[in-house]
Amino acid sequence: MAVTSILTTENDIDAKAGLDASASYTETMKNGSVLRGESMVNDFARFNFSDAYAALNADVKYLISDVVSSFVAMEWIAYDMAAYQSRSIAADMVNRLRDTMNKNLSILMEMKQKDFINGA
Repeated sequence: MAVTSILTTENDIDAKAGLDASASYTETMKNGSVLRGESMVNDFARFNFSDAYAALNADVKYLISDVVSSFVAMEWIAYDMAAYQSRSIAADMVNRLRDTMNKNLSILMEMKQKDFINGA
């Protein structure tokens, strides 16, 4: 079974979680995280990117994918930090992913960006 997502890819998620990510984080768990991440993006931006995805510009799609994959990777890492070489390495990864996610979410939430997103 593969991860089912409209807004990101399993490869993006796996790359962000890293080589030491816990193998016990199942596809079902990833799919749940994906749904939460996609809903979060749509809710924060107050725009349904899931429904409009096909019409979006590639730049906007990448930005959205970056947010969702970062969110899922954070949940995966937090699920089992013991799988990493140290807890501080895992925590640092979560912090970097959170910063990336927040930066990109703020861009998507800005009203002046809506014209770019809708016109892209």
